[in-house]
Amino acid sequence: MLRNVLLKLFYAFLTLFGVVSLVFFLFNVLPGDPAQMMLGQNESPEQLALVQKKYGFDLPVSRQYLLYLNDLSPLSLHSTDQNDLSFFSTKKYSAFPVIQNPHYVLTLKWPYLRTSYQKRGKKVSTVIGETFSNTLILAVASISIAIVLGILLGIVATLFYNTWIDRWLQFISTLGMSVPSFFSAILFSWFFGYLYHQYTGLNMSGSLYEMDDFGEGRELQLKNLILPAVVLGIRPIAVIIQLMRSSLLEVLSQDYIKTAYSKGLSTFQVIFKHGIKNALNPVVTVISGWFASLLAGAVFVEYIFGWKGMGKEIVTALNTLDIPVIIGIVLTLSSLFILINLAVDFIYAQLDPQVKLQ
Repeated sequence: MLRNVLLKLFYAFLTLFGVVSLVFFLFNVLPGDPAQMMLGQNESPEQLALVQKKYGFDLPVSRQYLLYLNDLSPLSLHSTDQNDLSFFSTKKYSAFPVIQNPHYVLTLKWPYLRTSYQKRGKKVSTVIGETFSNTLILAVASISIAIVLGILLGIVATLFYNTWIDRWLQFISTLGMSVPSFFSAILFSWFFGYLYHQYTGLNMSGSLYEMDDFGEGRELQLKNLILPAVVLGIRPIAVIIQLMRSSLLEVLSQDYIKTAYSKGLSTFQVIFKHGIKNALNPVVTVISGWFASLLAGAVFVEYIFGWKGMGKEIVTALNTLDIPVIIGIVLTLSSLFILINLAVDFIYAQLDPQVKLQ
């Protein structure tokens, strides 16, 4: 058991290492100069050289990569020279010294994601902290809608198996899985937020908190959550409908269900007392996986609806070559995805003795 746990953690570490390496090299070899993006139209050769030296853009990509890993690692090596302004300086963050010599010190610290190139030196961890809660709220709202509607419509499709209701629900769920989220977002935003705004009262775009009419404070706008949550939940709703229907049909064909019918139980009693409980096992697995995917997959939905989450933030960072923000958000989302899947594996191993961590 312990060996399997350690092996999974090792694979998780390798996955994160691969994500960091891929994203770092990808955005450091693409055309474009982050230093020029930071200075805008007011750049001069002297200013450009200073910015490149400050952020290490004048160094070889391989050394920039090693220095980034040094910042990201909980155990990192730093210079003891107080005049050293390079990336080996310890002035960037607080660290606990472990081993020290006259020139360098090995420190223990929290992973450092550096500072944003475009937000006047704001820490990437602060940027993530300001946007993560909005992304989490959106993902929770979306998966909640998907669970309720998906399970209920899956039961309805089973009750009316092979009728026009069943076929209509199958068509709708297939369509929901086929349509890209960004297209659904544009369609819903235009239809409910613009065309029928006078009836729905919904906006085409907006976040959870908006400035009041006087610009003096922020007001909670829960109505802005409705459209992005529904759009983001369309695909998991479709998947849950299909899976709930097929799982419940399989359960209802079992012998113990026939025995329940023979005892005089109604169809309602058989389905809700015996069928649903056993049919939910594969659905729970899908729900956990989709929740992790929603956290990472809300990029276009957040951007189209103006929802101030990590998805919208990463699109802005991509447009401005804000590499630390890009890598920080990708790493955060990847870590969440891995942790959720690890937690699901461990929970299943505890609940079902036949399931083993492999």
